[in-house]
This record gives sequence, structure tokens and C-alpha cells, in this order.
Amino acid sequence: MKQNTKKKISKSKSLLHTLECAIEVIGLTLLYHAIWRSGYPDGLFPAFYFRGRYVLMGVYAMLLMFFVMNADGFSFGQRKRTDLALGQVTSLFLVNFITYFQLCLIANQMISPWPIITLFVIDSVIALILVFLYAGLHHVLYAPHKMVMIYGSENAVSLKLKMDARRDKYRIEKLLSTELGYEALCQQIVDYDAVVINDIPPKLRNDLLKFCYEQQLRVYLVPKITDVIIRGARDVTLFDTPLVRILSCGPTLMQRIIKRAMDLALSALALVLTSPVLLGVAIAIKLEDGGPVFYKQKRLTLNDKEFNILKFRSMIVDAEKLTGEVLANENDPRITKVGKFIRATRLDELPQIINIFLGDMSIVGPRPERKSFIDEFCKEMPEFSYRTRVKGGLTGYAQVYGKYNTTPYDKLRFDLMYIENYSILLDLKLMILTLRIIFSKESTEGIDIAERNERRKEALLKQLQQDSSEESPFVEMK
Repeated sequence: MKQNTKKKISKSKSLLHTLECAIEVIGLTLLYHAIWRSGYPDGLFPAFYFRGRYVLMGVYAMLLMFFVMNADGFSFGQRKRTDLALGQVTSLFLVNFITYFQLCLIANQMISPWPIITLFVIDSVIALILVFLYAGLHHVLYAPHKMVMIYGSENAVSLKLKMDARRDKYRIEKLLSTELGYEALCQQIVDYDAVVINDIPPKLRNDLLKFCYEQQLRVYLVPKITDVIIRGARDVTLFDTPLVRILSCGPTLMQRIIKRAMDLALSALALVLTSPVLLGVAIAIKLEDGGPVFYKQKRLTLNDKEFNILKFRSMIVDAEKLTGEVLANENDPRITKVGKFIRATRLDELPQIINIFLGDMSIVGPRPERKSFIDEFCKEMPEFSYRTRVKGGLTGYAQVYGKYNTTPYDKLRFDLMYIENYSILLDLKLMILTLRIIFSKESTEGIDIAERNERRKEALLKQLQQDSSEESPFVEMK
């Protein structure tokens, strides 16, 4: 009975989500048609053969769906309202920017941008209203999942703290230790909507996954490195025994050629468009203390090749002379006044467009690290060296979905997800998402916030030790 209820809820959510997306796309497409037809004089565009204007409306609708979906702008009830809003507005800007030049090509001349600017402003207002309405509707209709977490180590408990930040969607009401054993765990988890499986022994994990699959329980699994590698496998169906093929070689030759061509074209365009900003930041840095504008640092890229990564200098001159190679925290005294601004707005990373144009880096890829840090990480995680199987990038999975204080192991998993599932479409998606996170403060959290989370984890572990007993190694979450 309970599983049937869950199925009905899942189907209703899917139907509601489809209706929400359809209403928004159709509404904004009709608005585009109205402003296009009324905002420009008759005769500016050639007559379209056999209702050709509806084809352009279809192109606009497809562009909307592509950009908004890849910016997570339709993830109502999942993403935060601010993320949804940023994703939608960014997507609408790109869609209308492309549409303007599309109309210029059709008219065979540069046309007035004001109707399209008007369209973008109205689109954005409508989108923001719908985001808050739809997100609120999901929170009202669908209660957060009642969850239980099964953990096998103390480090795994930190995930509970991260998920607590989204109690509007996830509520971990109980923590269960693997010490309970398979039978006792199965008896406990059937009373919950979902199970989080985090860092437990392989045999027990496999048994629990089969049990949850049989009971139709929703499972959130924290992947191990081998899980991430397998995700990039291809099916082999030549025999009557299923096989999967793991190449572990990253992008193909053709993908690398297309990727390099895209890097060249976009970095050249970006250098032209951002040249006033580059000049303004350079002048501000020079005026503050007279020191060098750029900061060069040795990093490793494809096949462990070393190169000088370029950044605008955001710290005092010779900042690491006394401290050595250490990561900066949120209130680091070495950061200059101009440095605080350009780090917060990520303008300090802009000179890396030059690195991309020269071929040292790509727009999308694992973030290039210093050799000393890689050597240190490889002592605990030998797999960290896998990241240099592709060219380092300005942005990537870890930069879009991670934070400044994301652990090296989590960054490694993100980067391997990118390498093993590479496609040109994935690059485009991560570029779109990068535009969204530029305005998101959450991703710039510093090392000091990580230290506060570590203290919270220690407090939670003490609570686990106090509230648990030998007969019952679990704790109810208040």
C-alpha cells in the first residue's frame, strides 16, 4: 500500500513538472512572437513561405528548453529559488541574444535591439514570478523525504550536515551504523521514504541495494571511485553474456579537435568582450600598491605538463614568502582591498582566458592544481593523478557543483565524472551553469567555513556516541 502511494506521488510530481515547463515555454514563445511581430515594421523581414514564422517560434521554444534545462532552471522543488532564478535569467539572456542575431541575419541588416531587450526584461519578470510560484507549489504539495542514513565511518557523517542545509527537501531522521548488521538494517529502513548509503563495506552495500530495489525504496548512494569509472562504460552486446567496456582514455580525437576549436573561438571572443574589464582591474591593482598586475603560478595540466597559470593578483606581493603554499581563507589578511572584490566576483580568474587561447588550458576541465598539492593528495588518494588525463580547465563539475572548501576526494569524484562521461553537450551545459554560479556566493565559501563544519561534525559524533548503546547503535535525529 505504501509503495503504491509513493508511485502515485512520483507520477503526480512528474506530471506537474511537465505542465509547469510546458506552460512557461509556450507562454514565453507566444510573447516572443507578439513582440517580434509588433516591435518591428512590416516589410523589414522577407515573407515566410508556408507559415515559416511558426518554424522560428519552434526554434525559439527549443532554444528555451535547451538553455533552461541545462542551467537547471526547471528543477522546481529541487534547487533553491535563487539558483532557479539565476539559471532562468541567464538562459533567457542567451536565448534572446542568439535570437537577436538570428533576426538580423533574416533581415539582412543590423536591426534595432530594443524590442528584444524589452522581450528579455518581460521574460525575466515572468520567469521570476513562475519560479517562486512553482517552487512554492512543490513545497506545499510534496513534503520532504523522510530519510535514514546508513554510514560506515565517522567521515561519512559529514554528509548529514550538508543535507541539513536543504531540510525543505531532505530530512535525515535517523542515522544507522553498519554495526547493526544486515537483518537489523533491513527491518529499520522499510519505514522511511528514502535511504542514504554512505561509505559502507562492498558486500553489505550490494546486499542493501538489492533489498532496496526489491522494496522499491528510493536510494541515494555516495559513489566510490570505481563507481564513477564504471559510469563511463559502454555496453557490449556481441555475446549472450552482457559486457561493459571501460576505455579510460577521456575524449576521442574528434572530440578533442572540436573542443580545441571551441576553446579558440570562445576565448578570442571573450578577450574582445572583456577587454575593458581586464584593463580596469589591471589599473585598480596597479594603483593600490604599485605591484605587478598578474600573479603567475606553476600548475599541472594534460599529461602532467607544467605551465604558468595567470591570475589578477589579489594578495600582497610575495604573499607566500613567509607562509608557504597554503590556501586562503575568507578573512585572510594577505588579501588586498581590490583583491577582496575581484575574488568575490571571480574577476581574478579572467586572465586565464589567455591561457585558454594559448592552449595551456581548456574552458571546461578539471581545475589545474599545483604539483606540491597533487603530490600531497596522491599520498592518500593515488587516483588523484587521473585528473591530468585531460587538459585542465577554467571551470568544471567541481567548480559548478562544489565549493571552495569541497574536499579533494569529492573534487576528484566530480572530475572523474566529467572525464568518464565527456561530451561536447556536457561542456556546453557546464559553461551555462558557470554563468549562473558567478552570482552565487555559496560556491565561494572559504576554508574557515569548512573548519566550522568540522566542529559541527565532531559535535554530532559525540551525540552519536552518547545516544547510542551496544544494543542499538543508531540515533534518532531531532
